[in-house]
Amino acid sequence: MSQMPQQAALPKCPSCAEPLEPGDLFCGACGYDLSAVPAPPADQPTLTMTGAPDGDVDWPEPEPATTGGTEPRAHRAADVPGTDSGGTPLLAPEPAASGVRFDRPAEAREPAEPEEYPLQAPDPRAESPAQVCVACRAGRVDGDGYCENCGHAQPRERDHMERESGPVAAISDRGLRHHRNEDDFAVAHTALPDGTPAALAVVCDGVSSATRPDEASTAASRAAADVLLAALPRGTHPQTAMHEAIVAAAKAVDALAETPDGAREHAPHQNAPACTIVASVVASGLLVVGWVGDSRAYWVPDDRSAPPARLTEDDSWAAQMVAAGLMSEAEAYADERAHAITGWLGADAYELEPHTASFKPDRAGVVLVCTDGLWNYAEAPVEMAEVLPPDAATRPLHAGRVLVGHALDAGGHDNVTVAVVPFPTPPQGAGSA
Repeated sequence: MSQMPQQAALPKCPSCAEPLEPGDLFCGACGYDLSAVPAPPADQPTLTMTGAPDGDVDWPEPEPATTGGTEPRAHRAADVPGTDSGGTPLLAPEPAASGVRFDRPAEAREPAEPEEYPLQAPDPRAESPAQVCVACRAGRVDGDGYCENCGHAQPRERDHMERESGPVAAISDRGLRHHRNEDDFAVAHTALPDGTPAALAVVCDGVSSATRPDEASTAASRAAADVLLAALPRGTHPQTAMHEAIVAAAKAVDALAETPDGAREHAPHQNAPACTIVASVVASGLLVVGWVGDSRAYWVPDDRSAPPARLTEDDSWAAQMVAAGLMSEAEAYADERAHAITGWLGADAYELEPHTASFKPDRAGVVLVCTDGLWNYAEAPVEMAEVLPPDAATRPLHAGRVLVGHALDAGGHDNVTVAVVPFPTPPQGAGSA
């Protein structure tokens, strides 16, 4: 078997200066290949490293091993500026720390222990700053939404809501007198099976004398909108879909009254959650409205020379008096019993009688779907048309803000909610309303 030529034994590793045993081919400490070390030449003086005129560096011969007490120093490539075989600049060696040897492989090195461990700055998002009262600007707000200093209730997310969906927009505001907003709404747009666009709006007014009226209006508006969004794309006639939506809304409100027996024992005199509802669908030249209670829908044409109209009839004491011929409209609505409703959604309501109606306007306009918090300040259709901006069809959200602002400026005694549903120019051949 062929053997590699043997070299004279070295007393110490020329790389790390560790003692070597006779016959070692590699350094046990750093793994240095001892077979690549040439035989020590004759004793020569140490040479300094100088740059050659052409920019090259003259490498010195390795320092010989000595026996006079001075240990040899092995030069490494990183001791001087230069590049590796691939042309990459060599990095200068890092200063050696106590107990650390940089001639070992990187994975074998132990990092120096830092004197101090820096602490990470706290994340400002981890804890939100304490909310300050909007009334006194000094007190902190507790978990229930009241100021610990002045006791003022803070605005809730539901106090003012704005939403857009395609061509439809709606706004709801708590008003200036109520401590919470018991109204709610839903707006959406979809398409009929033939691709014709359809827009819808649902507005619900919680009955304040009932339990949890805000939950009732939310449950009803969402249930009605869900049914309409499911029925219209299937090709269900909008008026039929409207009837189904009101029935579904009534069931959703009824379900809120299903409380445990223990809860009934603690509050036996509470009324079941209740609300009113009014909704509108605009699709394929058809305008459909549905309602239970005293929330209303108005029609206002873009051509203000044409008369506006109210599309719903209230389920209220005043409306009954007028329908029976016992009082004029002015007399009935001046009575303190005028706004007592005779129809509503709720487990303790009378037999449910959803009202629906279909219209085919012969011109473009908008449908206003609103609670009495708005129409109390613009009851007649002409009054509502006067408040509505002329560009309501193209800027429905702006129009809704104007209407809500009108109610607030006039006193804002109730929650105010309105949805603006544009009715585009009907196709040729559509009949009149």
